[in-house]
Amino acid sequence: MARMTDLRRRGIYTELLKKFQTEGWDIYVVTPHERSLGLPTELKEDGGVHFLGVKTLNLQKTNAIEKGLGQVLVEGQYKAAIKKYLGDVKFDLILYSTPPITFPKVIAYLKRQNPQAMTYLLLKDIFPQNAVDLGMMSTSGVKGVLYKFFRKKEKKLYALSDYIGCMSPANVAYLLKHNPEIARERVEVAPNSVELSPEGAQHFAEKDVVRAKYGLPIDKPVFIYGGNLGKPQGIPFLIKCLEANADREDCRFVIIGTGTELPKLKQWHSTERPRNVTVMDGLPKEEYAQLVRACDVGLIFLDHRFTIPNFPSRLLSYLENWMPVLCATDPNTDMGRIAEENGFGYWCESNSVEAFTAILDRMIAADRQAMGEKGYKFLCENYTVENTYDAIVAHLNRLKTIDE
Repeated sequence: MARMTDLRRRGIYTELLKKFQTEGWDIYVVTPHERSLGLPTELKEDGGVHFLGVKTLNLQKTNAIEKGLGQVLVEGQYKAAIKKYLGDVKFDLILYSTPPITFPKVIAYLKRQNPQAMTYLLLKDIFPQNAVDLGMMSTSGVKGVLYKFFRKKEKKLYALSDYIGCMSPANVAYLLKHNPEIARERVEVAPNSVELSPEGAQHFAEKDVVRAKYGLPIDKPVFIYGGNLGKPQGIPFLIKCLEANADREDCRFVIIGTGTELPKLKQWHSTERPRNVTVMDGLPKEEYAQLVRACDVGLIFLDHRFTIPNFPSRLLSYLENWMPVLCATDPNTDMGRIAEENGFGYWCESNSVEAFTAILDRMIAADRQAMGEKGYKFLCENYTVENTYDAIVAHLNRLKTIDE
């Protein structure tokens, strides 16, 4: 579960919960206090929202051993903290997400304490299959033991969930195909969503100032790849694409973020010194938002080995800023097809540098402003917190009608 301590900060979870708060809900957030923060388990209140921070191991941006152990232990840590600090609180809605998948005992406990409550899973990550796809886990042998343990947890979490919200139609299809015991009416599309900001790239007056700050040209399109830079993002293929286009003078690439693969990118950049590629560490959220607004096209990469249909949340910041997208992904992910079908992007598989260069050429020659407008329109119609909130609350209202 993502770390949350303040609903005023932007993010796919904070903005959805802020919508619930605006609609008059009393909100209790359970969030990890990862080891790196050095914080104890504690319950605090801020702005009318109760935050229960649970001391855990590092669950993100750490080595595989600590991450795996942390995923196993977090279930017991959450359950103990909830029993101690929230045992007397009655809930109408229990909303949770993956990752991690190791929450069935927590949800089961909350359901026993609140039999009238509706449980809703926001399925952001299909684990452990994603680990199998990347070679971190196996369905057989010694690594298969760990896979079977997590797969059992996954099945149990699905069974405990009254409804499951998936990020895209491909996610819905995948979930039902590989878990036929789940009733179709319990699964729906509830994508990553945002609270629309009045600011956007279309009206960003400081575009040239921001570009000058980071040494970016003002007379050619700037392609940005921002966010997590880890194994799922297929960084080796990204580097190959940058190498193949390193001498171009008709565009500029900006790669910015944090993650386990960032050192690999920095090493390549330091060694090759490509003239049209900038590699940067992650920035504070507002500075990053300004940089995105100053760019022209958003890049999305995913490892070609994935059999699960990922749907990266970085798409939202691109569309919100009226930017078209270039997607280089596995063939199972439907993000690229959705972008092409709705006129706000181009897509290729992430196993062909030639194919990427071809869609790069298309984007440089395209009417990017018109494509960005189509993307923003699609965002407004499909990826706002109002859409996700309405979908969840509609189920609650139906359940109340049945009970009455």
